[in-house]
Amino acid sequence: MTQYALGLVETKGLVGAIEAADAMVKTAHVILVGKEITKAALVTVKVVGDTAAVRSAVEAGAAAASRVGELVSKHVIPRPAEGIDDLIFAASSRSETEVEQLLSGEEIEVEEVEEEAPEEPYAMPEGLSPAAQKYYDRLNAMTVHELRSHARSAEGLSIHGREISRANKKQLLEELMRAFQAEV
Repeated sequence: MTQYALGLVETKGLVGAIEAADAMVKTAHVILVGKEITKAALVTVKVVGDTAAVRSAVEAGAAAASRVGELVSKHVIPRPAEGIDDLIFAASSRSETEVEQLLSGEEIEVEEVEEEAPEEPYAMPEGLSPAAQKYYDRLNAMTVHELRSHARSAEGLSIHGREISRANKKQLLEELMRAFQAEV
């Protein structure tokens, strides 16, 4: 890792750090190796790459961070000593060998992750009036968050407050349908 440079940009707050990281990876061929967040809201973004690329990336990241947030400091270490690698990659999401592969252009293995299936609509209860069926279809198309908002404004429910916040989609549908049928 010593043949590469390490660039650091430290900001106060996450927004500036995200803006800096975005500008750094868009400006030059550098690899984002991680970020560190302290309790004082200081966020340090770390990149590695060729010295010239890291220098220009750090300058661009610092400028971007100062536009949207508060830049605390910036620094480039041209050829970090061997022991520094342990500090760089200690809390990093990327391993040292993965970064070396990315910088050298080698192919790395990518693990495929299965996408979660979208939420299945619940089956409509039997024996509903046409108006109730239409209301149920409209409710079933809502997300749980939307159902909770709707339930907070609805009258005649047997659940309130935190019970609505903790209820799942099925419970919210049952409560809202019970209240609807009681009104009709």
